[in-house]
Amino acid sequence: MNSPIMIACAHGTSSTQGAAEVNALRDAIAALRPGLDVREAYVDVQQPDLVDVVAGLPEGESAVVVPLLLSVGYHVKVDIARAVKSRPGSAAAAPLGPDPRLAALLDQRLGEAGVTDRDVIVLAAAGSSNPKAAVSVEELLGQLQELRPNRMVAAYGASAKPSVPDAVAMLREELEGGAGAGESAGAVDVGGRVVIASYLLAPGYFHDQLAKAGADLVTEPLLPSPVLAEIALERYDAAVAKAHETTSETAAETQAETPTETPTETPAEVPASEPAAAPAEAGPDAQQGGFFKAVRRFVTKYFPR
Repeated sequence: MNSPIMIACAHGTSSTQGAAEVNALRDAIAALRPGLDVREAYVDVQQPDLVDVVAGLPEGESAVVVPLLLSVGYHVKVDIARAVKSRPGSAAAAPLGPDPRLAALLDQRLGEAGVTDRDVIVLAAAGSSNPKAAVSVEELLGQLQELRPNRMVAAYGASAKPSVPDAVAMLREELEGGAGAGESAGAVDVGGRVVIASYLLAPGYFHDQLAKAGADLVTEPLLPSPVLAEIALERYDAAVAKAHETTSETAAETQAETPTETPTETPAEVPASEPAAAPAEAGPDAQQGGFFKAVRRFVTKYFPR
């Protein structure tokens, strides 16, 4: 049985460098799993569009859409879900994040940028109108906080609050000991820097906006890194396993609901009647009762009253 096609679906970008990084990620996925059919698709900006890719799948072939996205959001819950629903037998995998390996990769990027324990960090995500996206980012923030002692807050490029510029301004005020400082400042050291940790997959519009948010330093995006390809394949494998499990359960339920014919039992052969047993010999009490009845009939007959 052939493995389902993987549709590695990214957001899409007008950045030449960003597009090249995402294409390299697809190549890395294919290199880790020789023989797996990995296809390109996007939910915005670039072509081919996910809907067209799903519609153009070979007849009888199933597919798993793996979102090359870092959190659950509108594109996962609406665009990808709708495309998968249009193709029976296909499935959608979970997005790449949150994942402790992404937190470790962010920690690596912070180290590469020379961030110290005195600096404060804004974890900058793209943002989504879906509240679950913010929950995913907060989970990733918690994973990063386990790796670093710095004061950190999450912020968003669009559709959620606080915005990245607002978060930068708040932390700047804390560093300067202004009105926003105090208990909320945590372990902020005066003299540190405000750093933006780019929780973005690749260069593009949102990453370009981070440079305008007023921070002292902005880290590089997550790509390139082999970790992303490993996570993408794990998401694919989990979706395939879940699809097989669901199919097996459905088949079992269908079989249980189908009435089965009960074989007709062949009547057992009736044994031939045995000769009637001889009457049992009357006991002493029965014999005595018969004697008195005979005397009574004799008296009645010959000595009538």
